[in-house]
Amino acid sequence: MRRVLLIEDEPGLVLTLTDRLENEGFEVVSAQDGRTGLARAAGEAWDVILLDVMLPGTSGFDLCRDLRQKGVRTPIIMLTARGQVIDKVLGFKLGADDYLTKPFDMLELLARIEVQLRRAAPGPSGDHEYRFGDIVVDTRKAEVWRAGVPLDLSAREFLLLKHFLQHRGDTLTREQLLNEVWGYDAVPSTRTVDVHVAWLRQKIEPNPRHPQYILTVHGLGYKFAG
Repeated sequence: MRRVLLIEDEPGLVLTLTDRLENEGFEVVSAQDGRTGLARAAGEAWDVILLDVMLPGTSGFDLCRDLRQKGVRTPIIMLTARGQVIDKVLGFKLGADDYLTKPFDMLELLARIEVQLRRAAPGPSGDHEYRFGDIVVDTRKAEVWRAGVPLDLSAREFLLLKHFLQHRGDTLTREQLLNEVWGYDAVPSTRTVDVHVAWLRQKIEPNPRHPQYILTVHGLGYKFAG
């Protein structure tokens, strides 16, 4: 049975998530504060850790950092009511694997958990590092290099590139990208996606006028082919 550690201090949410995850076949253990969460996360084997950002006495960011410093490599999905891009980037820099903004749909959480379980399955190490052409992307450190030189990507450009990398080969509509990268409560138009894709192409494509990594799927959206 796959084990989930839920570090969350909202009793109602703990009950809801525990019931649903157990119905899906998971073993769920909860911790309501950072100290208890750190001890359990570092002392036992887990398949996924669901980590709230706002915890009594500490923050999920600090807890995520401490776990990574202790060598805990369990996938971490951060849960938070804070949807600012800078918070997401900070979470990734500290070692989070995914970030879900409250309120969220349970089906989306389950899908994200399954993604992390697949990535954590036995296989080559370094799943947080992606390479294509002369580009290297480290999603844990939120760093991107081109031919050994660091690229200056904005927070949104990094999140957009990370999303493309995690969905290689998938056709992603502009609406999907807005929901996943900008958030469900965002108000920008689909034109915003086009503008950021253009900026990203300028930085990672050998020839931005004829992209070979971020491809346009006419009438639908984009596909990452790197």
